[in-house]
Amino acid sequence: MRFTKIAALTVALGSGLAACGDTALEQGLLGAGAGAGAAIITGGDAATGAVIGGVGNVAYCQTYPSRCN
Repeated sequence: MRFTKIAALTVALGSGLAACGDTALEQGLLGAGAGAGAAIITGGDAATGAVIGGVGNVAYCQTYPSRCN
């Protein structure tokens, strides 16, 4: 069961990073959606997942803009 949760989390986060968005707002919203989804799938707190996903996606896309477009 633990492996299934980790696999689902990996897919959700990968999908969020693959769709970075054009602006920081879009990047934050897409990351938040991926983070919340991953948290729900793994039984975590959706709000915490959204914050971590949003911040992580914006940081990644701002650091590596060529990988997001």
